[in-house]
Amino acid sequence: MRLSGRDYDRGALARLAGDVSAAGGVRSVVLDDGAERGIRALEFRTGAGLNFDVLVDRAMDLGTAEFRGNGFGWRSATGFRHPGLHEYADDDGLSMMRSFSGLLLTAGLDHTLFGAEVDASQYRYPPKRTVRNGLHGRVANLPARLHGYGERWDDDETCVLWAEGEVRQAAIFGEHLRLTRRVEAPVGGTEIRLTDTVRNAGFDPTPHMYLYHVNIGWPFLDEGARFELPVERTVWQSDSVAEQGVSNVEVPAPRKGFVEQVYEHVLKPDEHGIARPRLVNERLGVFFELAYDTTRFPAFFQWLHLREGAYAIAFEPSTHHVAGDQAARDDGTMIFLEPGEERRYTTTFRVGTL
Repeated sequence: MRLSGRDYDRGALARLAGDVSAAGGVRSVVLDDGAERGIRALEFRTGAGLNFDVLVDRAMDLGTAEFRGNGFGWRSATGFRHPGLHEYADDDGLSMMRSFSGLLLTAGLDHTLFGAEVDASQYRYPPKRTVRNGLHGRVANLPARLHGYGERWDDDETCVLWAEGEVRQAAIFGEHLRLTRRVEAPVGGTEIRLTDTVRNAGFDPTPHMYLYHVNIGWPFLDEGARFELPVERTVWQSDSVAEQGVSNVEVPAPRKGFVEQVYEHVLKPDEHGIARPRLVNERLGVFFELAYDTTRFPAFFQWLHLREGAYAIAFEPSTHHVAGDQAARDDGTMIFLEPGEERRYTTTFRVGTL
């Protein structure tokens, strides 16, 4: 591994320090104030300037994230709200907006995008003919069962920090889906690797929709920052794009009363099927890049929320298109996981210098 401009193997590091944490590591903490009180978190330090938190009690999503002292995980006014305070049906299905903060908010496991009332006859419970889903589903406010965390030596030269847990989204006469999430980050590296496996642990065919809301905030996001997106074509955009006319290539300063602008793009993948959208900040000399599998996430949304006090952008790879849940059922693109069936998603978050 390379640390502070020098190369170290396992033996060299052992001669210098009695614990890997001198170079980088994972520490378990509990947040203890305000709306965040009681949330278990894992603090990752790679030793190369990348620090980030895994929020165990928030579906093992990614919270605070910094590179060389500059934050890039969005920090909103909600903070990392404890899931015990969450009311799923609040605000007419928009309750996610009261707990929306951090680098990654996971959407799913059976519903994403805007709220919808959809058929639930597959669960064969007469009093429950339909189910009402809120914005981006339930999973982001479910605590995980932590399987473990620590460091792993793959060989004498490669040490990887890791954490793994399971999130269960289940109901009697309803879905029983399980998300197993593994987070890895090499010591001396500047990337976060996410491996998610979603399995139908129940006995009924169950709808599955999945989306990553990857949120970048200040100071990585700032006036003059620019998007580098390998766009083949844009298939949809919100009405606010024409009304406001704000560029989705170069980022302006925060704007008063800005209405979110959303685009659905088809991104061109590389020869391995991987798309790599970027946000570049030349003033800081840094970039953020997301690398995701387009065969698993065929849709991609670009989100601009450039309002004062809530200044953020997002990359959103998605299993389904913007029309959402009912449209996917109508056109046959809804994913139904059979009992025991699973899907795996591998994604990389990367930061670096220009």
